[in-house]
Amino acid sequence: EVQIVESGGHWVQPGGSLRLSCVTSGFTFEDYAINWFRQVPGNERERVGCIIMGDDRRYFDPFVKGRFTISRDNAKKTVHLQMDSLKPEDTAVYYCAQDSLFPRCRINWYLTHLYDYWGQGTQVTVSS
Repeated sequence: EVQIVESGGHWVQPGGSLRLSCVTSGFTFEDYAINWFRQVPGNERERVGCIIMGDDRRYFDPFVKGRFTISRDNAKKTVHLQMDSLKPEDTAVYYCAQDSLFPRCRINWYLTHLYDYWGQGTQVTVSS
């Protein structure tokens, strides 16, 4: 059974940093891509980044590029999202997602129904 569990969300002041974790199980970690999404109530989920486990390539969306990074811990089957220089507009619930049929980072990431495994999300709040 595939399981994805996010953690690490918290309140932080603007300019601060947080590291989110995405612990996975139930699939071969190195065979897939792990995506980070976020969602604000009333809005669609948007992808912030993706890592292809097979070749370690990473992609970030423009509004977080240069501020967010992704790292991995193969032994713990965990992907981390390091978020620096946080802004109030980064406030959202952050999710991990995996598409079991596509092992790379999708160009059409906005087709969120294609991702068949999601975590429960972790809340990030950036405010003073």
